[in-house]
Amino acid sequence: MSNANNTSQSQGSRKSHDSQESHNTTEHAADDRRPRPMEVLRQARAQLAELTGLAPESVSSFEQTEDGWLLEVEVLELVRVPDTMSLMASYQVELDPEGQISGYRRVRRYERGRADPRGGGR
Repeated sequence: MSNANNTSQSQGSRKSHDSQESHNTTEHAADDRRPRPMEVLRQARAQLAELTGLAPESVSSFEQTEDGWLLEVEVLELVRVPDTMSLMASYQVELDPEGQISGYRRVRRYERGRADPRGGGR
């Protein structure tokens, strides 16, 4: 009887170990599906351009949050001559964990040649 108990305990332990390995593999696969930061940046710029019709020039802020990603993207809104008088805008862009835009809004508008009156900080 004790031999039969040891066998069933061994099988139970093996099932638990196999289940844990399967869970770890699933977790690893989920991590592999999460986009890398550079992919997120590229996708966000492309999506914002498609939604607004404006071409993003740069990303001035980028951070991963609990809900996905948060970016601030600089966009050329109105071309003027000379170029230093062109109107730029900063857009705050929210992305879900997969890198898809869930919302955006313009947070600031300024002339390209002007220094930031806020001193670059928030």
